[in-house]
Amino acid sequence: MQLLEFTPLYMERVWGGRGLEAKLGRTLPEGQVIGESWEIVDRADEQSVVASGALAGKTIRELLESSAADILGPGSDPAKPFPILVKWLDCQDRLSLQVHPPAEIAPSLGGEPKTENWYVADADPHASLIVGLKKGVTREQFETALANNQAEDCVHRFPVKAGDSILVESGRMHAIDAGNLILEIQQNSDTTYRTYDWGRVGLDGSPRQLHIDESLKSIDFDDFEPDPLTIIPGEQVLADCSEFRIRKFELAPGANAIELPAGEQARLVHIVSGSVKDEVSGQTLVGGSNYLQPYATGSKLAAETATTLLITDQF
Repeated sequence: MQLLEFTPLYMERVWGGRGLEAKLGRTLPEGQVIGESWEIVDRADEQSVVASGALAGKTIRELLESSAADILGPGSDPAKPFPILVKWLDCQDRLSLQVHPPAEIAPSLGGEPKTENWYVADADPHASLIVGLKKGVTREQFETALANNQAEDCVHRFPVKAGDSILVESGRMHAIDAGNLILEIQQNSDTTYRTYDWGRVGLDGSPRQLHIDESLKSIDFDDFEPDPLTIIPGEQVLADCSEFRIRKFELAPGANAIELPAGEQARLVHIVSGSVKDEVSGQTLVGGSNYLQPYATGSKLAAETATTLLITDQF
């Protein structure tokens, strides 16, 4: 079994555009405003389909139901969804201010927790992120600001550049500003509570639904002014939480290959830029692509060009 690449699922979003064409070389559905490319997903309403190789045409659900031990390892429950959802986000406009419910609160709200990591693959010169509250802002002050359409005065906004990364845990309020291309690696969840939407209307011309009560129950009101990770050259751990671990690698042609042995754990390989060759399967992995390395499959990744890649494991 080789590294598995899946056919992207493209999602229209009011804040999206056509940037994935130029930045990732994608062919997008005509006439649509595409904000998200779902690269790996196992949900009842959306299924990734293997794009090539001997398993082409198989959904990720079919793979787990037939070969869970080979995909995720011995003892894996074939009925459980694949635990990670991977997306590219093309943010041509600011996203809503939003929050995902913490695990201890989500069931009472009928939702799912979602901890996610943002890796900024590309950013316009004045791009920024909004994460957490400004120091000292209380719940009462925030509720008053929401009522007066002044929520922007309460949130922590900071500039970002390509290569920045930040972990957005469940309960952490957040929004992405315009001008960001982001690789989002997250828990398999699609629960988002929209707290504030900057007075915007949706693609249908109507104001988008807000979830004020759910948001206020979910927001961590002690989460003040987090900053993105300080990035260093070479290998670095970007995130290490109970849901997953993400490591960054920067490779040059001729450098030692990254060995990912079979029989340890399933992994996800994300090629942010450049290209590598898997010396085990002979596959070439190109920039912008995301792959599932099954538990039973070994890989040895050697850079063909200067390459930045991420590996997600421990999920």
